[in-house]
Amino acid sequence: MKILAIDTSCDETAAAITFDTKIVSNKIWSQAVLHASFGGVMPNLAQRQHQARIDWVIDCAIKNSELKIKNLDAIAVTVGPGLGIALGVGINKAKELAIKYNLPLIPINHVEGHLLSPFANAKELNAKFPMLGLVLSGGTTMLCLVKNIGDYEILAETSDDALGEALDKGARLLGLGYPGGAILEKIARLGNPNKYKLPIPLINDVVKNRFSYSGLKTAFVRLFSTIKDPNKQDVADLAASFQNVAFEHVLRVLEFQSKNQKFEIKNLLAGGGVINNIELRKRLRLLAKKHDMRVSFPYTKKLNGDNAGMIGVTAFLKIKNEKLKMKNFYDYDSVDRNPRLKL
Repeated sequence: MKILAIDTSCDETAAAITFDTKIVSNKIWSQAVLHASFGGVMPNLAQRQHQARIDWVIDCAIKNSELKIKNLDAIAVTVGPGLGIALGVGINKAKELAIKYNLPLIPINHVEGHLLSPFANAKELNAKFPMLGLVLSGGTTMLCLVKNIGDYEILAETSDDALGEALDKGARLLGLGYPGGAILEKIARLGNPNKYKLPIPLINDVVKNRFSYSGLKTAFVRLFSTIKDPNKQDVADLAASFQNVAFEHVLRVLEFQSKNQKFEIKNLLAGGGVINNIELRKRLRLLAKKHDMRVSFPYTKKLNGDNAGMIGVTAFLKIKNEKLKMKNFYDYDSVDRNPRLKL
């Protein structure tokens, strides 16, 4: 199945061509540098930039695939969650093309795209279900039981800040810029993760069905305020200490849930921008090995950030596994943005 996929959920304008689970081309234009001076994404600016770049990005994706748009089987587009006015740009363009070329239009959940991104270019699609699925991105911190494609049970999700948001805010406090998670990781490599004591979120939470980073963020602000004129090593130690505790929280919830499932879990899927962090990947591998699980990341780090390749792969997997009929996807008016869309 040849699919043109479009994603404009936040500050990346993305388009891709996928053949089943194979990503043939995956074009991304990032606006991050334009939002840096604001310390976060400005919705109106994001919308204008999507509108300015969407045609070019789609043209590049199609050209790189060496296909013609008339040879496609379907169009897939992210409908949520995300910034409403940004989502609208991608949806409107997808509708325009679907109508023009009489193609089915498949609405896709952005978080589900991250969740299933490890299946991109996968040779084996008959992996043993159920699995655990971990999505850690700028706006999502979620652990779920993947019973099958399209059949998910949320085991734990954030009650306030997502992990990616917390890392960005920690980096901003240290004066490291935006987006801060990746910069914080580099600085943390030079620091001592045990130099400063910070509280592990919800450490006494017996249920362990949620994540929370607001308390850690507040404790970090208080800690930072006690250090006068921090030097480079102080900043590195602070970054390492903050990142260490933030990751420890994720691993505690993951370990609790992996041990308390009535099913035998052999696979862990991990996707989302924070999964690019080398230290986190190392810890996830160690935890998976401890519980005799296999952890699967996307084959390229490009798929951890916002992209359209994962949207096309997810569309194919849903059609294939849920046995959906393509004729059901010609109701273009029913496809609309949903900024708070749940998995």
